[in-house]
Amino acid sequence: MADKKKPWGGRFQKPTAKNVEKFTASIQFDKRLYSYDIEGSIAHVTMLAGQRIIAKEEAKKIVTALKSILQDMDQGRIAFSPADEDIHMAIERELISRTGETGGKLHAARSRNDQIALDVRLFLRSEIDNILSALNGLQSQLVILAKAEIKTIMPGYTHMQKAQPVLLSHYLLAFWEMFSRDAERLSDCRERFNVLPLGAAALAGTSLPIDRGQTAKYLNFPQISKNSMDTVADRDFIAEFIFASSIIMMHLSRFCEDLILWSSDEFGFVEISDAYTTGSSIMPQKKNPDVAELIRGKSARVYGDLFAVMTLLKGLPMTYNRDLQEDKEPLFDAVDTVKECLIIFTEMIRETKFNSARMYKAASGGFSTATDIAEYLVKRDVPFRKSHEIVGKIVAYCLKNKITLDKLSLKAYQKFYEGFGADIKEYIKLEKAVNSRKHIGGTATAAVMGRIREIEKKSGDK
Repeated sequence: MADKKKPWGGRFQKPTAKNVEKFTASIQFDKRLYSYDIEGSIAHVTMLAGQRIIAKEEAKKIVTALKSILQDMDQGRIAFSPADEDIHMAIERELISRTGETGGKLHAARSRNDQIALDVRLFLRSEIDNILSALNGLQSQLVILAKAEIKTIMPGYTHMQKAQPVLLSHYLLAFWEMFSRDAERLSDCRERFNVLPLGAAALAGTSLPIDRGQTAKYLNFPQISKNSMDTVADRDFIAEFIFASSIIMMHLSRFCEDLILWSSDEFGFVEISDAYTTGSSIMPQKKNPDVAELIRGKSARVYGDLFAVMTLLKGLPMTYNRDLQEDKEPLFDAVDTVKECLIIFTEMIRETKFNSARMYKAASGGFSTATDIAEYLVKRDVPFRKSHEIVGKIVAYCLKNKITLDKLSLKAYQKFYEGFGADIKEYIKLEKAVNSRKHIGGTATAAVMGRIREIEKKSGDK
């Protein structure tokens, strides 16, 4: 006996096994797409009526019922079952229960294949806007901190060794630049997939006289997909989104790594608020940067989401295959993870205090102005390779005699190169070293403030 409860049951002689229903169902996770599915269905039925594929009164009845279903789902008044298979069938079942056979006309000229392609695009379009807003909020907080810490000098590092003194503001704006590229990537991704897929049907389009332009206009899609086979097979945009999300998480993870190190007693550069740290169950003195550590850890989840989607897609034949049901969970996980991490990181960094005195002291060590001495000699026509060698010998002498560059006498400097003048002591001060780098992109106060003004002007122009 055919399974009469299934919309596709006419061809089958046996009902679906209960364990198969459970195994194949996606309703437990794709139910979160219900509002987008209803939005797409309203647009679709409006187009069907406009093309006289169904009567206007029938379309009106369907739209009224869909809006009622949306309201009930918003308020949790509709229960879902594995027998529904997915959110499309759950909504269609409810629609037919409220409108009778009229509800069955909604699915004309479409398939679940192009329907899910639409739902995911509508969902991701909205979520990218939310993530872009979160990125913007973080960037704004970084600018606020950069302005507040414009006088704070810290050691810059390469290879985790002290390299040259920089402004803390310059460091903060380095992440502003990273997050700016992240926002550009997401915006580019959004533009690429902001294309109407509805009308591709199962894979070949439909013989019914649809008007895809009308549907696109209703749903605010600026473009319409050009190839029905590609349309239902395409999940490039999901992979691209998760890739962009992975880079966001990588940037957050690197930032968190610094904060974790800097909050240790060995560095003492930052104090993360108690509200964003936790303690130890056994050691009463501990204050652990758990939020930062979890963000660092969650980057691995998003990387895993990307790997899952890429592996899922790599061996699929054209066009739609049920494997593609497995794209939702990694997508949803990536969306939720990156959005949550951006929001909580912004809160945490807002409450983080920077120890400017400790940073300044650290920047004074490690011969961080050695390069400035080399460039001092270059300005006196000494070839850089020669000046590099001279300063290397000076550093070796200081290490041997356990003194710092600022404690070395002019006479001692002149033993290594007679062209040193009395101004060398002024030249190697941290403030002088930092503010000498006043070119575009440099760490000088003037350059950093100039960049802040550019950012604020750009933000004001939006």
